[in-house]
Amino acid sequence: MRNHADIYETTLLELKDHLKLERAMSANTIAAYTSDVRKYFALLRRDGTAPADASREDISRFIEEQVAAGVTKRSQARILSSIKALYRFLDAEGRLGDNPCDSLAAPKINPYLPTVLSVEEVLAILESVDLSQPEGHRNRCILEVLYSCGLRVSELVNLKISDLFLDEQFIRVFGKGSKQRLVPIGEPAIKAIRLYREIRDAGPVQKAAEDILFLNRRGGKLTREMIFHIVKTQTALAGIRKNVSPHTFRHSFATHLVENGADLRVVQQMLGHESILTTEIYTHVDTRKWQDTILKYHPNRT
Repeated sequence: MRNHADIYETTLLELKDHLKLERAMSANTIAAYTSDVRKYFALLRRDGTAPADASREDISRFIEEQVAAGVTKRSQARILSSIKALYRFLDAEGRLGDNPCDSLAAPKINPYLPTVLSVEEVLAILESVDLSQPEGHRNRCILEVLYSCGLRVSELVNLKISDLFLDEQFIRVFGKGSKQRLVPIGEPAIKAIRLYREIRDAGPVQKAAEDILFLNRRGGKLTREMIFHIVKTQTALAGIRKNVSPHTFRHSFATHLVENGADLRVVQQMLGHESILTTEIYTHVDTRKWQDTILKYHPNRT
């Protein structure tokens, strides 16, 4: 049995570079994929099997171990995607004979339906912010921008002043893989930004954060964790019992657009989704609404 100790780490580093440079995946996705592959390599290491020499049975055995450990079907599907990404990379590099992932099927999972806030619940959260507190206008602005523009939390914390075009009513956003998109912004969010800017610019601003919109009390860039804390705090103060995160505002933004008749392709562009299939989740609109529309416009209506 040969020692392949160096092969595992080298392959993992090469895969990480491939996912970043060739596939333009986000840092979070890369971290999840490499974590899955590292666990898979632990199984191969036990048997002394190099990644390129593994079989379909090795992959199936690894998945079975994960199932026994209690991972969900959704996690199983992601793990399989991670391993398929590994073998697509090795195949492209000419290191494989047969791809062991061929004909491996992902587990069937129920469609994911995200938590969505009603318009009334969004307003309740916004109005729960105490504007007399030092961070009040900043926190209100954060929530307004999350909902008005449907941003990911990573996009929000990295939003720059130089990316704001408020007179033209749009902002420039750099999403996954540093892909740029232009997103319209509504009047309530524009007003909130202008009020917050007066307070922000009067306070301390660290040199490295001079162009960053949202700052902490020391003048540095806010963390993702702080955005989560703000959302959780205001949701609780608003008396809403749903499991709300910053991403919930993105889901609510998209759902409300679709419910009000926005074209799915437009919503896709605003959210920065690569595939329209990802955006289609927001078509879970109120049954009565689409039923009434069909009955109203059906050619055989009486």
